[in-house]
Amino acid sequence: MNDDRLRQFIDTNILVYAYDETAGDKRARANRLMRDLWQDENGCLSIQVLQEFFVTVTNKIAQPVMAETAAQIIDDLGLWEVHSPQTKDILTAIRLQSHYKISFWDAMIIASAQQMACPILWSEGLNNGQDYGGVVVRDPFRESTL
Repeated sequence: MNDDRLRQFIDTNILVYAYDETAGDKRARANRLMRDLWQDENGCLSIQVLQEFFVTVTNKIAQPVMAETAAQIIDDLGLWEVHSPQTKDILTAIRLQSHYKISFWDAMIIASAQQMACPILWSEGLNNGQDYGGVVVRDPFRESTL
């Protein structure tokens, strides 16, 4: 990981769009973002994101990805900085959930981004532009965030 670059955390939904053959323009935008993060070496994610990604792309999209292909993608993404949440991160997520009135799983994503010192969280599922304790959400599918 190149520490002089701005770390950016990817939420599961963006990662899924990058590999969903039926996602159209969202797939193209997610792929462009993923490519940029690979080139800049500043992409971050968590074990939770990788787990959710596997379940979603192999079972929940219109044209599922084969498990072996999804496993290879996860192996490749292991080259990024990957956060493995600990008990303290769960407690942080509980506080975030209560404070921001969001789901526990979204709070875990934010807690991981905070722990990794990522000021940017790419997500479609959270409020674009909202600052969650030093982590600002950007929705790559909104024109204003491109």
